Formats: sequence, C-alpha cells, structure tokens
Amino acid sequence: MKYLLSIILYTACLSCIAQQKQFSKDDNGKFIYYKVVDSQAVNKATLQQRALSFVNDFAKKQMKPLSTTDSSVLASGKLIIDKTVLVVGHPSGEIKYNFNFETRDGKYRYWLSDFEYIPYKRDRYGNFVASTTIGTPLEKTKSKLNAGEWKDIRESAYNKVAKFGADFEKYLRTDVAVKPASKASETISTKKW
Repeated sequence: MKYLLSIILYTACLSCIAQQKQFSKDDNGKFIYYKVVDSQAVNKATLQQRALSFVNDFAKKQMKPLSTTDSSVLASGKLIIDKTVLVVGHPSGEIKYNFNFETRDGKYRYWLSDFEYIPYKRDRYGNFVASTTIGTPLEKTKSKLNAGEWKDIRESAYNKVAKFGADFEKYLRTDVAVKPASKASETISTKKW
C-alpha cells in the first residue's frame, strides 16, 4: 500500500513539473501574449519613438507597420518555427501575428494576438516555402492523430513569442539613438575655388 501511494505521488509530481507554459486566452477565446511593463525612467515620447524604431529598423524583416498614433503602434509580423531532429534543423512553418503597443506616462503595454500557423514544404529547388496562404489558428484543436505534433508547434510558438517579447523589452530599455536621415552627398566643383 505504501509503494502504491508513493508511486501515485511520484507520478503526480512529475506531471506538475512537466507542464509547459502556454498562451493565455483573451475575451474572444483566442491566444494572446500580453505584458504591462512599468517604465518610470523613460517618458512616453521616447518609448513611442523606440517602439517605432524597433518595428521599422530592428525587426524590419519580421514585421510590417500598419498604423501609428501618438501613443500606439500597430504592426503585423511572422516568426519562423524550427523543427530539429538530432542536430540538423529546418523550418517547419511560420506563425503570423498582430502586434499592438500602447504607451502612457510611466508604463507601456504590448500584446501579440491572432496567431496563425502556416506549414512549410520543400519546393523543387529544395527551399522551404509556405505550402498555403491560409493559416490555421493556434487555438484550434487537432485530431488525436496530429495532437502531439500540434502541441509541439504551440510550445515552439510560445517560446519564440516569449523570446520576441524579451527582445522588445530589452530594446525599449536600452538607450538606442535613432539614426538621423542621411544627408545627400554634395558635389564638388573644381571650377570654383
């Protein structure tokens, strides 16, 4: 009896430890990654400028700005999900998302939502390309046959989004000077001297 009780407790502890972090759900039942960050050291205008710089410069290949106001930035983007077998890895698909950023004096918030997964396939040249243009929402449940693979995709998506959030917060904390517009080069005339 003692052994049976100890085995049950041991398996219960293992199941608690093995749980992975998951996305939260918003009011509509969709996955969302939402953060509110206290930022007393940086004012509202600077945060707005840095967020816009992040979207336009730092994450230029990943994100496309949709609209901006004096206190918010809206963009859409994609993250590549990798599949690794032993040592060799390749992209298995991409996650499309919407990025929202809002700022106030002393704090800001951002969230990523509307996650859609688009699987990749190899084309005739051996490159990995999107197999379709229509994405599958991450909150959709899959059949039992594909449940394990879908769970891995969700975990990879959460890890990529959490890393993206950490990079974004780090970018807003650092004192990154916005690059001034480059001046047109002057032509030198040898006739006047």
